[in-house]
Amino acid sequence: MTAPDFAARPQLSEDVARFVRRRIFDGTYPAGGYIRLEQLASELGISVTPVREALFELRAEGLLAQQPRRGFVVLPVTGRDIADVSNVQAYVGGELAARAAHAITDGQLRELTAIQDDLEDAYARNDGERAVRLNHEFHRAINVAADSPKLAQMMSLITRYAPESVFPTIESWPDESVRHHRELLAALGAHDADRARAAMSEHLAAGAAPLIEHLKSRGVVR
Repeated sequence: MTAPDFAARPQLSEDVARFVRRRIFDGTYPAGGYIRLEQLASELGISVTPVREALFELRAEGLLAQQPRRGFVVLPVTGRDIADVSNVQAYVGGELAARAAHAITDGQLRELTAIQDDLEDAYARNDGERAVRLNHEFHRAINVAADSPKLAQMMSLITRYAPESVFPTIESWPDESVRHHRELLAALGAHDADRARAAMSEHLAAGAAPLIEHLKSRGVVR
């Protein structure tokens, strides 16, 4: 994976952490391998400070371990890890969707529908990077509509553990995701909280099995 331009970004450590997470989940950084702080900083064309901050963040998330005089080593990812994250996402995301069904405005619903239209276009064009961004915007818009900032913040933290960048590359997922999103839009439009909760929970839980199989095929999950 080619390193993006980090030079002008204001929150470098978060961008670096996202970049390293993606490399872990696509197999570029295999379990047991070391990430060299100075080497990564040189590759990205930035100072070691934001790289160090990012690696400490990933250590706190359980993706890396720090070993004296040897640096940061990539820890194994297990199927149970992925399933646990998916189950927690399903619960919290379902609650946010239910709250959004009560509170969403017509303007917010129109914005959400427009994002979904663009997301389906990105899938059709096999534009994975754009699809990841739009999918994130779709879910974020629902979380904003829920008007529950603490719960939304919790969801944001959980989502860091989910390899979002992988989903567009899973053969069956784009079509399934579109079906889930359209059902969710219908539930939100009807202001049906129970239906919205069920649709979101099903959507977030359903991704675990194909994701685990995909990561196993890439040698990421053992």
